[in-house]
Amino acid sequence: MFENDAAPVTKRDRTRARIREVAIRSLREHGYDGTTMRGIADEAGLSVGNAYYHFPTKDHLVQELYVEVQHEHVARATPELEGVEELADRVGVVVRTGLANLRSWHGIAPQFLTTAIAPGSPNNPMSPESAPARDVVLGLFRQAVDGSRTKLPAPLGEDLPRALWTAYLLVTLFWVYDTSPDQRRTDRLVDTALGVLRFALPMLRVRPFRRTVTEIVGIVAGRDA
Repeated sequence: MFENDAAPVTKRDRTRARIREVAIRSLREHGYDGTTMRGIADEAGLSVGNAYYHFPTKDHLVQELYVEVQHEHVARATPELEGVEELADRVGVVVRTGLANLRSWHGIAPQFLTTAIAPGSPNNPMSPESAPARDVVLGLFRQAVDGSRTKLPAPLGEDLPRALWTAYLLVTLFWVYDTSPDQRRTDRLVDTALGVLRFALPMLRVRPFRRTVTEIVGIVAGRDA
C-alpha cells in the first residue's frame, strides 16, 4: 500500500559504515598515532585493501571523526542556547560546550594537533577537506549571533561567526597545552575574553570604534581575501 522511498542499504554502504565505526572508536581510544589502517581493517574483518578502497588514507577517517565531534557539539549547545538572549552569553555557551565536549580528548589531543597544525595538511581545520566539519560549527556560531537580541550591522554581523570560530580555534590550542588541573586556566581565559566582549558591544555605537572592529573582524573572517 505504501511505497518505501528510502534507498536500500547496499553492502558497500554497510562496509563503509563498519569501517567508519571501527575507525572512530580507535581514534577515540588510541589517538591518531595508535590508529592504523591495518588495525582498522583487522577489527572490521576486512582486508587492508578493502579498507583503503573505501577510505584512501587515515586522514579521510579523521575527517569522519571531526564531523561526528562537531555534531556532538551542536547537540550539547543547542538546548543550552534556548532562552539565552545576550550575545556574549550565547557565545559563551558555544565555546564552553565545545570545550566540555573535548574534555575526554585532552590526553591524546596533541597527536591530532601535530597532524592538523601544518597549513597544507588535510586535517587543518581551515583546509578544504575539513569543510564538512567546519560548516557544522560555523553554523553553530551563526546560530549564536543571529539568535541574540544584539543586532549587528552588516558586514560585522555577517563576518562575526567565522571570526568567533577562529578565536575558538585559538582557545582550543591554548586548551591543548593547558596543564592546569581540569584546564582551569582555559576556563579563566574564556571568562575573561567574554568579559571583554560584553564591554566592547555597547561601544559599537561609537562610529570610529565600530569601523575599526568591523575591519578587524573582516580580516579575521577572510573578507575580500
